[in-house]
Parts: sequence; C-alpha cells; structure tokens
Amino acid sequence: MNILIIGSGGREHTLAWKIAQSAKCDKLYVIPGNPGISEIAECVSGISVNDNNKIIDFAKLNNISLVVIGPEAPLVNGLVDDLKAAGIKAFGPTKAAAQIEGSKIFAKNLMKKYNIPTAKYEIFDNADKAREYIKSEGAPIVIKADGLAAGKGVIVAMNLDEALSAIDEIMEQKSFGEAGSKIVNEDFMDGEEASLLAFTDGKTIVPMIPSQDHKRVNDGDEGLNTGGMGAYAPAPVMNKDIVKLAEDKILKPVIKAMANENCTYQGCLYAGLMIVNGEPKVVEFNARFGDPETQVVLPLLNSDLVDIMLACIDGTLDLQKVEWSDECAVCIVLASGGYPKSYGKGYEIDGLSKSKSLGNLIFHAGTKNVDGKIVTDGGRVLGVVAKAGDIKSAVDKAYKGVEVIHFDNMHFRRDIAYRALKFNK
Repeated sequence: MNILIIGSGGREHTLAWKIAQSAKCDKLYVIPGNPGISEIAECVSGISVNDNNKIIDFAKLNNISLVVIGPEAPLVNGLVDDLKAAGIKAFGPTKAAAQIEGSKIFAKNLMKKYNIPTAKYEIFDNADKAREYIKSEGAPIVIKADGLAAGKGVIVAMNLDEALSAIDEIMEQKSFGEAGSKIVNEDFMDGEEASLLAFTDGKTIVPMIPSQDHKRVNDGDEGLNTGGMGAYAPAPVMNKDIVKLAEDKILKPVIKAMANENCTYQGCLYAGLMIVNGEPKVVEFNARFGDPETQVVLPLLNSDLVDIMLACIDGTLDLQKVEWSDECAVCIVLASGGYPKSYGKGYEIDGLSKSKSLGNLIFHAGTKNVDGKIVTDGGRVLGVVAKAGDIKSAVDKAYKGVEVIHFDNMHFRRDIAYRALKFNK
C-alpha cells in the first residue's frame, strides 16, 4: 500500500523509519519531510501541512491508502475528518476528539466531569481576575494558554513575580497569539513527570512503553521550557503497577468519556503524567505521538506499526498483538545555541555517518539540504538515539554518538536519563 506521513520533524522521521519497515508499505511519501526522511521516503514540497484540500488531492493522485498525521495543528484543523470524507484512511483523532490537546479548557473540564485525576484549576479570560486568583493562591503555580502553542504554552511559575509576569506575557503581550486569550491557572503538582502514550481504536487501549522527556533547556532541569531536550524509555518511575493505575484511572476512563461526549478518540493518545506519591495524575493530554518520546518508544516496538494503525482505524485493536523489546532507548537532542529563544540557522553539520557507524539512529528534526550539504534549520536539530540492554549502556552509546557530530553553536544536555540512572543505583 502507498502511505503518506504529514510533518517534518524528529517524530515524523521516526514514524517514517518504523513505517518503512512494514511489509504492507510499498511506497512512502512525506509532506514536507526533511533531509533525513528523504533517505527512506519521497519528500513532497510545496504543500502546506495545513492545506487539507491539497493533501487530499495529492493522496488521490498517488493512490494513498493510509495517511499518518504527525503534528497537532492538522489534527485540530480537521484533516482526519476531511480525509475520511474523501474515503481515505487516516491515523489520528477527528477535529472534535483533537480538542483534548487543542483546548486545555476542554481537557480540564472533561477530567473534572469524569473524575480523572488532575490538578485543581480555574479558567480565566480576564487578566486582572487571573492575577487576583494567583495572589490569593500563591506560588508555585502553573499557567497554561488554552490553545495550541507548539508545546511552549505552559509556564511553571515558582514565585509570585514569575506567575504575574506569565499573565502579562500570555494575556497582555499575546506571546502565544490567540492561544492565550483564555488561560488555565492550576495547582503545581510536586512529583516526577512521565509520558504514557497509548494506541486506541476508541474502545480498546494499548499502552506503549512509558517514557520520560527532559523539558528544560539546561542540565539539572534548569532554564527555559523547550519542546524536549531528550528522552528515554522505559521510565523506571512508571513501574508495572503505576502503568496499570494509569490505564485503569486515566486512559480507559478518558477514552470512555470522549465516546460519551460524541467525540470518539482513535489514534495515539499521549498522557503527560505527574507521579505524586505513587499515584499518576494528568498534567496534559496530547492528540498525537510525543516528540522526543516517539524517538525512544517506537524503536522498542517489535510489532508492525502499520498493522496497529489500521487496527486503530478499523476498531479491531483488541485482536491485534502488540509486542515490545526488553531493551532500553535513549534520545539526546542536539539543539541550536539560543533555543528556545532566537538562534542562528544554516550551520553545516558534520559527523552524521560516523555517529550511525557507532550503532546509533539519527532522527532529523530541524535540518535542510543546501547544495548537498546538511545544515541546521531549526531550534531542535537532531535526535541521537541509542538502544541497549540497560539505561546506562544506552546513555553511554548515545553520548558517544553525540561526540562525533558537530555544528556551530551546538547545544545539548549532558544529563539525559539522570533520574533513571539514580533510580537504578
């Protein structure tokens, strides 16, 4: 079958790498893709990921049997609905179901209604009232823009000044545009964060291997929040008992709740969880594979990803066998110096083939091909991924892969998986 992936980052490169291994995949296209993806699929330029009509025209012209949507914006824009209306199978939630990520308010209200464990919260569309609430509640406190903000619309304020300036930034200065016209102020949850992704057909839930990413830009979880500076799986903080609790108290109830609300959820559901005294609570839901979590979870999947995706679409996930490796995987993100604020582009990247020869996977995130040379073209540039029998061996292997790669102003964290290494001592 001919398969089309939508997106251009490290997550989409990982999806392409895994889908290309499927016996069912005859020809793989990616809109728009990136230089790393172009080694395993045909990249298609000139079509926006947000242009539903052009994507459908391309899919019809190229006999596409399955479309896999990577980023959140096309899901919230209703691409799955439009593809289905055109008779083309699509992996991902509908526009109504994608609200679980597209609106923090929708997600929080849903959790409240169905008693799904999450932090206490209040909703505001008025900056003065939001400030009054913060002054009465105190800090630390978490301020979230309601809409999509490319993974950056959450500010964890550790003191009152930070919290009040977050209100200014989101609601007055509109740093996240219309996404911040309404906000959620919620209690700070003190615990350890982990990500649990799951496949679902709207009835059956199959959790993936739990992972943990590193949101802050600098070592020791210091500095600004980013889209993720690295990840590892499995996350020891989420043992089998906690995964079972998350499945029973969060994943199954939320899928049931979505069906009750007439927005049946099919695809990949991402639950960002805080483990507080051995109990998982929801930080956020995402309507797609996480980035960089996908880069460590999918390399541990032994089953055919295309079979699983088709089962999610067809409602037959309960009949599908999903098997995982016993190995560990670690991803180290190589970023442009200055990210997540302003950074330079166009720096030549050296050492990619050398890193691969050490047994690493290299997933491109923000790269460009200029006259046959791979150069930087984004904040997060590459993900260096290693698999091994234990976390420490995977960490060592990944960092050896990082050591041989170079570009100007390259920045990366040197403590990826430090929590897991402490845990396993």
